[in-house]
Amino acid sequence: MKTLREGTESPKEQDRRAAAAVAATAGSPLPPLSHPAGERTSEHGTRNRVARSILDHGPSTAADLAERLGLTQAAVRRHLDTLLADGIVEPRDQRVYGARGRGRPAKVFALTDCGRDAFDQAYDQLAAEALRWIAHSAGGGERGEAAVADFARARIAAQAARYAAELHDVPPKERAAALARALTQDGYAATARSAPGAPGEQLCQHHCPVAHTAEQFPQLCEAETEVFSQLLGTHVQRLATIAHGDGVCTTFIPRTAFIPHADRTAPREADATGSAGSKSPTTSKAGRNPA
Repeated sequence: MKTLREGTESPKEQDRRAAAAVAATAGSPLPPLSHPAGERTSEHGTRNRVARSILDHGPSTAADLAERLGLTQAAVRRHLDTLLADGIVEPRDQRVYGARGRGRPAKVFALTDCGRDAFDQAYDQLAAEALRWIAHSAGGGERGEAAVADFARARIAAQAARYAAELHDVPPKERAAALARALTQDGYAATARSAPGAPGEQLCQHHCPVAHTAEQFPQLCEAETEVFSQLLGTHVQRLATIAHGDGVCTTFIPRTAFIPHADRTAPREADATGSAGSKSPTTSKAGRNPA
């Protein structure tokens, strides 16, 4: 029951109380419900308990959850409805082993992939450990770094082939925008725009799915830079990376260096001889953490 105090609080006091309620739910993996601030903490906490119980015990009926958590089945079903709407759980028919009784099997609720992702995962740690194993198996040191670089190039090769098909026959001046669209389809949230104060464009990636791993293994960023150079038919320069602590991965593409699609290997040959007057993308240290 609401008290009279809610009607007499100043706006600042109400904001302060709401902020405290939100802070109490910080660190919880599931999004808050659309309830008044005074009710949100309790509702959110109970909903997390329901999801956690399914994680710990596997697919569960509403009756199972009610018994474990000391709630009524009506209360559990209300929380399950919210979790269903949020895509955290999904209903399934309960598996029956042995002779099945009369009637339909009970409905159980299981976590979706999205629901599991809301809890702690170790994908970044697994990827980093795998790359460390590759480096160690190659002998460590420069050999180890080279092995990781080989893996990074092989990893992005499939993406590069798909991007090349999408950029085929695209006019040179439109390739950066076409590449940004292709990257966006893969979750990089990329855009292309004119570079401020320079004759060229900036390819900006506002999200990086491998940023945490790339913090330790910048070869992932460097292999991507090489692919951009090959796809765009010109040398490019990495100005910033999310893995290095920047807000956006930014790549500069000189506009004056665009060349016809059929002659895309020329800039790479020029870089090798030094006649292009620019640094080869393979020597870029963008993404490497300071020593």
